[in-house]
Amino acid sequence: MNAIDLAVIVLYFVSMAAIGWYFSRRANTTEQYFVGGRSYPGWLIGVSLFGAMISSITFVAYPADAYKTAYLRYVICITLPLAVYISVRWFVPFFRRGKITSVFEYLEGRFGPGTRVYGASVFILSQCIRLAMIQYLTALLMHKVTGWSPEVCILLGSAVTAYYTVAGGIEAVIWTDFVQSIVLTLGGLLILGVIVWKMPEGIGQIFSIAIEDDKLTLSEYNAQDGTLHPVPWGFSLSQKTVFMLLIVGLFQWLAEYSTNQESIQKYCASKTTADARRAMWVCCWMAAPTWLYFMFVGTGLYAFYKVFPDDAAVMMLNGTRKAEEILPHFVTTQLPAGLSGIVVAAVLAAAMSSMSSAMNSISAVTITDLYKRHWVRGRDDRHYVAAAKWVTLLSSVIMVLGAYWLLKSEQKTLQDVWTELQSIAAGGLLGLYMLGFFTTRGDGRAVALGIAFAVGFSLLISLNGLGMLPEAWSGWLNLYFEGYYTGLVGNVVMFTIGFLAASLLPRRARDLTNLTVWTQDGTPLD
Repeated sequence: MNAIDLAVIVLYFVSMAAIGWYFSRRANTTEQYFVGGRSYPGWLIGVSLFGAMISSITFVAYPADAYKTAYLRYVICITLPLAVYISVRWFVPFFRRGKITSVFEYLEGRFGPGTRVYGASVFILSQCIRLAMIQYLTALLMHKVTGWSPEVCILLGSAVTAYYTVAGGIEAVIWTDFVQSIVLTLGGLLILGVIVWKMPEGIGQIFSIAIEDDKLTLSEYNAQDGTLHPVPWGFSLSQKTVFMLLIVGLFQWLAEYSTNQESIQKYCASKTTADARRAMWVCCWMAAPTWLYFMFVGTGLYAFYKVFPDDAAVMMLNGTRKAEEILPHFVTTQLPAGLSGIVVAAVLAAAMSSMSSAMNSISAVTITDLYKRHWVRGRDDRHYVAAAKWVTLLSSVIMVLGAYWLLKSEQKTLQDVWTELQSIAAGGLLGLYMLGFFTTRGDGRAVALGIAFAVGFSLLISLNGLGMLPEAWSGWLNLYFEGYYTGLVGNVVMFTIGFLAASLLPRRARDLTNLTVWTQDGTPLD
């Protein structure tokens, strides 16, 4: 990295730290620290949601996927507007009414305190795993682009993110998300701009090459013959199809807006319910085109290296090297001085916006659902703010240690193990909330059975993916079930078992006012 690139990165770090310092003077109550006094306009919350949603995975995985394959990955993104419509129409009232701080407060009112503790615990576990993974992958990308040691890359990003999140709470997170959204958008635009500028015939040549080589289709890469194969459209649990990926996408985005504390905490920080709904739509109409844009960046990289052959790029295309290396390779070999620093800052922005939101949400859930509710009751607000900052700091330490562990491990499948653990931990949460929102049946007993079956199912599929099941079981599962659908089926299992158990068990009278779509009392929202 030259002096100009280093200056850009240093300026970015200093700016993020300054925002944290500024808002540290205001984060003196839990209401301010976790939901910013519920005073933010919808447009700002929407941009913040967008910044947190566009992680370093968007920067790396989406271009890599389009470079090596085609646009199948984007099918999942198509259902985001439908999920936002459903969430705006039915989910928002449950979280805006009553001025909750944690999404899991709803679970206690609907199913009892045990279910709330379960939901909060698995959320904290899964977020800690996610934090370590994001920081690990970001550090590797920074290492490839800058040449700095991976350990330094881990500590730099973690230290600055931890500082402004601990010091400034949700306000610092929201405003840094806003700045980071601008930075990551600029970085993405620069990459494609350089590709188009260097192509002999401009952007038209990218389209002509992509059309000729079927790079704009819904196809999957076949490693055996090195060609693209169109994906069928119908229903199937044994292979990927377009229809099934649309369903997977819908479930994924519904989970984002009904069970993810990061998202719900932010639209609870909005001034009004109208602002919360506006925020969700702002995020939707920013995120969906951005994902498509980064897919097209991958297509542009494919066309670029077809016109300007490169041995390393060929290896990334045929699988000799990981396709995820293609963007760092282009940045380090093709971008002029100064622009490389902006792109690195953009990648950092994408990662840090996700990490800061995750750390603040871990703190909110730990303090609201566990510490204040069960462990240490009746203390003043100053005590809980201090505890929240310690929890945020602890989550950053876990992030660093987890990323360092991944870095030093010699097991090639360790990332897969962590991903599987996260899948198990979060198994069935969407099904649990759907049972609460859309039925009047069920209590803690029925939910416990549903959770047990959902987690058991996810565990079975995960063990199979890691090659830890008997050969007979593994062969049957590989033949009849595509592991990509584990989350989808796990949520269906949770809902179905919970509903059936609730129908069979003796009903217990409970006040469900404003806890289901069928029992709302018509009280107007703010």
